Parts: sequence; C-alpha cells; structure tokens
Amino acid sequence: MISYWSLSNGAKLVVEEIPHVRSAAIGIYIGVGSRHEPAGMKGASHFIEHMLFKGTEDLTARDIAERFEGIGGQLNAFTSKEYTCVYARTLDENINMAAEIMFDMVFNSRFHSRDFETEKGVVVEEINMNEDAPDDLIHDRFARRLWLDHPMGSPILGTLETVTGFNRDDVYGFYQASYIPSNMVISVAGNVQASAIKDLIEKLLSEQSVAELDFPCSNPNEYTGFLDLMEKDTEQVQICVGVQGLSYHDDQRYAMNVMNSILGGGMSSRLFQKLREELGLAYSIYSYPSNYSDTGSYSIYIGTGQNKIDQCFEALHQQIQALLNQGISEGELDRTRSLIKSSMYLGLESVMNRMSRLGKAIIMYDKIISPEEAIERVMQVEPEQIQDLAIKLLGDQGISVAAIGPAGVMQEVEKQYQILWG
Repeated sequence: MISYWSLSNGAKLVVEEIPHVRSAAIGIYIGVGSRHEPAGMKGASHFIEHMLFKGTEDLTARDIAERFEGIGGQLNAFTSKEYTCVYARTLDENINMAAEIMFDMVFNSRFHSRDFETEKGVVVEEINMNEDAPDDLIHDRFARRLWLDHPMGSPILGTLETVTGFNRDDVYGFYQASYIPSNMVISVAGNVQASAIKDLIEKLLSEQSVAELDFPCSNPNEYTGFLDLMEKDTEQVQICVGVQGLSYHDDQRYAMNVMNSILGGGMSSRLFQKLREELGLAYSIYSYPSNYSDTGSYSIYIGTGQNKIDQCFEALHQQIQALLNQGISEGELDRTRSLIKSSMYLGLESVMNRMSRLGKAIIMYDKIISPEEAIERVMQVEPEQIQDLAIKLLGDQGISVAAIGPAGVMQEVEKQYQILWG
C-alpha cells in the first residue's frame, strides 16, 4: 500500500508498505542541483552533498559512518542537475535510527572551516579523475555544448576554478536557503508502518523552517547542431553523437524509451549488434535519453579505435537512416515491450528501487505513477510513433557531435561530420 502526504511545513512524504520483506529504504530528495547554482558557485550543490557527511553538532563524520556500519546499513548520496538525494537502506528495525541520523545531516551539518578546506581538495581530485577519464568526460563536454551559456550545461562537479574559489559562508548560505522542508520529498519503502513513519518525519521536521523557495530557472537556449572537438593524447577516441531531447513532462517519453532500447539501449540493440558484434568497430556503444523538467538530450556514445573513425561514422549513419526511413518492425516492438515490462517488474523486487521510483515521481510529477500505468503506456506505443519520434529528434534537428582524441584523429572526425551531417 502506498500513502502520500503534503506535510504542514511544505515537505512531501510518500511511503510504501511492503510487509513481506525485512528491509527498508529511505531517501530525502532536495530540489536543488547544478542548474540552480548562482554564478561563480558552480559545483556548490555537489560540494554541499559532500559536506553533509562531515559531521553535525551532535555527530562527527566518524560517528555517522560507525553508526550505519554498526547496524549493517548503507548510506550514500548523489547530486544531479535538478535535485540532490541522500538515501539509506537498513533492516526494518533500524529505519527510525537511520532517518534520525539522515535528518541531522541534512539540517544540521556544521560546515567546519577545516573540513570545508579539506573537502575542496577531495572534490578537486574528483574533478581531476573525471578529466583523466575521457569516457566520462565526453558526456560532460556534450552537455556543456548542448546547453551552451545556460546552467543546464554546467558540470555537476563544478570546475577547478569555482571549487578552489568557494567561500565557506557563501556555500553555507546556499545550503541553508535550499535545504528547507518545502523543497524536499521524503520517500520510504519497505517493512514499515506508514502512519508511524509519518509521525516520525513530522517530529523530525517540527522545528524546521516553513519558508518557501522558488529558484529562478530560465529556459534553455534554442538548439542548433554543433561540432565540439577536444584534442587529447588518448589511445581510443571517445565520441558522443546526439540532439536535444524531451522533457520528462512530454508524453512522447514512453515512445522515446522504446526507441532507445531498439536503437542502442542494450546488447540486442541495432547499434550494439551491428557496430560491435558484426563489424567489430567498437568495444563500447550505447544510446541513452536524459530527461529534465523543461529540456532533455538524446545521445549515442561510441568508444572506438583511431583508425576506425570513417567506418564507425558510416555505420552509425546507416543505422540512423534505417530507423528514419524504414522505422521498426512489430517483432522488435513486441520484444522491446516485453523487455521493458520485465525490467520494471524485476526492479520492484528491490526496496531501494521502489523508494527511488516513488521519490522521483513525486519530485518530478507531484503524483504517484503506478508500475501498471507506466507499463500500459509502454504497451500502447505503436511503430509509427517510434518512426515519427525518430524523424523529429534525429531527422528534423541538426545532429551534434562531441569527440575527444589525438589532433590528427579530430581532423578525421570533423571530415566525417561535414560529409554526413554538416
């Protein structure tokens, strides 16, 4: 059974009772991410996520770690472009203790000056590690160029310049302004009693601010196709081919998930089977959609050898054109529907997945979307919808390419781009 409340201080709480398990998961979703950061504070949301684990007035960082490990619990967090999440999984008997520690972290982190400076060094190394991993960096490069001069394009980690320049009081002020109940969704799933969880959460929030928060969010810039090349001495060439995508409010998102699965979403997809299995042009190739509140992207990633650029681009172009011109078969559609259906139902066997699914539904749509409703929408997708969407995204828009590799190879990438999409 799923229960959903809007609490008196503005927070939203969703609880799913799953009595046949012995575990429980809780997530605190805060509606602040990299797109909400003030100028000069890029990476602040991610940095705050780090600081939550550095201690509160009552608990040191060691206390937090030891208390969770002492009950065999798992505690973690992540930052995205539009929200931050602190989450945990424990035995059902320990969920109250986990919630108390997490809310202490979320509201009472002290941001000690010594810890603040130490964590700068940690995040700097995280940025350096990302820069040294071209297969990760290419996705950031593509996003930065796709949403050029807009906060959506800002790297979640921030930059070396912004992070090393963080002022403790500025970041702490951003934390205090953003981490308020009216900007939060709390999601709980597992062997819990919904009414008891509600009483606990209301108690933990009872002394918190009832202020409202409204981030100024400008619309992303109009999309035009681009070529973004980064010269780097690498053995393999990293390529991201893509376009502007859909927001998560767009009804075509179900068709997009089906299209993505067929084109490049798994081992049976067209791109994997053709470019890797049949032609041996790439070890890693996949496609993925990213959906946000007012925009999105659709990307195809390829990691290939320096001497395979022309073959790779030609094969990719042929697969895209086949999708645009011939669409998909009923067999592909039936197989993909079954795949998505089974993946969704199998995912529901995890309390963490159930908690995450509910939390995201509330923070994105402010309503519960049942698995049955989502699966029904997938089952209603027809072949012509897939082809129409493919034409809309990959045919009517300009194709964009970002690539990382040696200088000479980047010249070949530019040549192939101009031949196929320029």
